Amino acid sequence: MRGKVVERLYELFYDCCQINDWIIQELNMQKDHVHLLIQINPRDSVAHVLHYLKGGSSRILRKEFPELEEFLWGDSFWCDGYFAESVGQVNEKMIKEYIKNQNKS
Repeated sequence: MRGKVVERLYELFYDCCQINDWIIQELNMQKDHVHLLIQINPRDSVAHVLHYLKGGSSRILRKEFPELEEFLWGDSFWCDGYFAESVGQVNEKMIKEYIKNQNKS
């Protein structure tokens, strides 16, 4: 992911979070994956949140950037699956630093 696609993804993720009352603590886009530290409401499941973020952004990106079709996994912009872990306050600072420094490695 590069250029305007990454810029649009940032917008879509932040818009989705604002609408759903979630808070992005840290976000880093890599060429083939995303690191995201997000605060969600206890009533929302991680699967629900990722469905909105991945599904919504995929639909919009495929519509706005039809040239991406050659890079898609079937009809989807994102591959199946994700890694999620809950974070305590002690580890939150370490995870934020890890996400921030992904482009430096």
